[in-house]
Amino acid sequence: MPPPLTGYTDRFSATPGGKIAFKISSAFEEPYDVDVVRVIHGDPNPDGPGIKLRAVKTSIEGRYPSRFQPTHLGSYAVADQTPVLDGLGAFSVAATIWPTLPDKGPQAVISKGDPETGAGFALEIGPDGASFTVGDGAGGETRVVVGKRMRRHHWYRVHASHDPSTGTLTVSQEPLKAEHGVDDAGTESLALKGPAGLETPQPLLVAARSGRVIHHHFNGKIEDPFIAATADHAALRALPPGKLPDTTLLAMDFGRDFSNVRVHTNAPARELSHSINTTSPPPITFNPGTDDPARPAARLVNLPARGVTGSNWDGTEMSFPHAPEQYRAIHFHDDDLADCGWEDDFVFDIPEDMPSGIYGCRIRCQHAEDVIPFSVRPKKGKPTSDVVFLASTFTYQIYANHTRNVSDHKFREKGKRWGAAQYLPDDHSDYAHSTYNLHTDGSGVGYSTRLRPIMTMRHNFLTFDDPYGSGLRHFPADTHLIDWLDAMDHDVDIITDEDLDDEGVELIAPYKVVLTGSHPEYHTKGTLDALMEYAHERGGRLMYMGGNGFYWRVARSEDWPGALEIRRAEGGIRAWAAEPGEYYNAFDGQYGGLWRRNGRPPQQLAGVGFSSQGAFEGSYYRRTDGGDDPRAAWILEGINEEILGNFGLSGGGAAGFELDRADIRLGTPENAVVIASSESHQPSFIAVLEDQLSQRNTVTGVPHDKLIRADITYFETANGGAVFSVGSITFCGSLSHQDYKNSISRMIDNVLRRFKEG
Repeated sequence: MPPPLTGYTDRFSATPGGKIAFKISSAFEEPYDVDVVRVIHGDPNPDGPGIKLRAVKTSIEGRYPSRFQPTHLGSYAVADQTPVLDGLGAFSVAATIWPTLPDKGPQAVISKGDPETGAGFALEIGPDGASFTVGDGAGGETRVVVGKRMRRHHWYRVHASHDPSTGTLTVSQEPLKAEHGVDDAGTESLALKGPAGLETPQPLLVAARSGRVIHHHFNGKIEDPFIAATADHAALRALPPGKLPDTTLLAMDFGRDFSNVRVHTNAPARELSHSINTTSPPPITFNPGTDDPARPAARLVNLPARGVTGSNWDGTEMSFPHAPEQYRAIHFHDDDLADCGWEDDFVFDIPEDMPSGIYGCRIRCQHAEDVIPFSVRPKKGKPTSDVVFLASTFTYQIYANHTRNVSDHKFREKGKRWGAAQYLPDDHSDYAHSTYNLHTDGSGVGYSTRLRPIMTMRHNFLTFDDPYGSGLRHFPADTHLIDWLDAMDHDVDIITDEDLDDEGVELIAPYKVVLTGSHPEYHTKGTLDALMEYAHERGGRLMYMGGNGFYWRVARSEDWPGALEIRRAEGGIRAWAAEPGEYYNAFDGQYGGLWRRNGRPPQQLAGVGFSSQGAFEGSYYRRTDGGDDPRAAWILEGINEEILGNFGLSGGGAAGFELDRADIRLGTPENAVVIASSESHQPSFIAVLEDQLSQRNTVTGVPHDKLIRADITYFETANGGAVFSVGSITFCGSLSHQDYKNSISRMIDNVLRRFKEG
């Protein structure tokens, strides 16, 4: 069951004078209460400063009627303009498929049906192989099934036909590559009990079946689905892959415009010139399905995976733009989601004088409460501070609703005691998964949308049962820094990754300092280019306040607003591995995976890059000789300790979980100074996989154990610019220690004040 009260916004940020729409689902009968808070500190740990939410009077404050808004998972293709089959005569439906859950069923390959009358048909697969069902228009149906199980991850041609001249239904399945000792090919026919009722105004679906709710979603790849005016099974089976019969009425071409929501169809003729099984076919008419001329004849729903290998992929080409004919398939899943599609419940008109900051729309009813975050950014070209915080919304989104299966009784009890977020992805998969999870069929989740409730993006969400601290990550962990800025009287503007990608370097050019959060891991080419130009060419000052940053490449598409794509290509610490031949993003056609594999290691931008990962536990830094370098000695001014950061709300130490090192071979500038390096990390830590060649050798020749470290690094850039990097995800959790009076806090205050001076 979904959470009883939750919601999401139509965008992560807006400017004064702009609007943000809120979409709420409430299972309660009575109205829910709404107000707005400014989010300062989201860590509920009683050993820290505690939750800090400041009430803000706004126009949306009040009570709103409850209504439940459902979410429907599962991807499919839909064609609104379809052939009118009644009176046509014989017809067939066919496709080439690669099932990933053949024992789960039923799963529709091609269907057209009316849930009210029972009219229509469905070519499906299930534990007993391919089947063909035809309705009679009066609630009855006839089903014929091959009766032979299909193999997982093998290609098949499936055909089904209706021949009114003989009153029979026929269905067949044929593996493209037979396997010795496996009987998985066959053809079966069955006489209809009465006249078929085929015609319905419902659209044609690929990978799903019509109903009061779209259901029977297909798991796996489908290519070249079509309908043809023939019942000649032998002729259809003789067609080579990718070849359509001359009698084709409607075919979908998945091998074009890979980023597009639109699906190309063949241009169906009103008069057929010839046919496989008749010399004088009747004229063909089409059900238009829609009066909207701007709506494509066929389109995709819920973002299935494109740019995936098809049945004729032979390994000679790895890039679908170079060989689209080998990538004519789409991988559908029963748990895909592009947009919950909820209606607006209220719209917030942001006041012209509302300060830039991170806010939350708090909704409450009975025992339930949710705080939906959003940001107010300054108007373009009108900064209100010398410092801007770049919220890592791409990373928040990529991790959105990450199911970790760590929510045991101990974890839940701690959350209740602390007043932590009450909705956990381990309990609710209603809004799809993170790209760190797997689909139902075991394939990696490659897309993530922000147009859904994101349970992990809440100020008080606990990720880990951290025995040494709070266990916060991403959005809530970044409030450690937001709180420190507030406590130390540093004014700051807020922008998001999406803002920066949309507007480029000019958005941050007016600022003296750009601050990142604790884990700015995911970036598009646009965000990386903007930061590189800002810090290395335009004299900007970048403070990289986390670890494992600028690591994975993601892509966006105008056709799928709010969505991100990730390909877990070769290399890197990965939750899953992309299939061979599927390393290129469908959204932009570019090679996916690590930015390091794209020739842009993080060290080129930030001076440090991902070096080691372990459990969520922290250690400390030790000052190096670089801390006394005249160019950088001001960074540790007023700090007498040799050991830095052996405390904190994240893992118990400032250097933990994921660590970044300086490395000239990977792009760290020659003039970089390492101020301090971490040491004494726990046994769980390993060097990142892209640095390991074998159990003994590494890419750089440095022993494995020497790569397990975080380096606090500083260097100057052109035109008066500079970069300061801390190299650890848990670093910001140490800022508030002892009422913000500690070595970590002093260091960051030194750097920020110097950087603001210009």
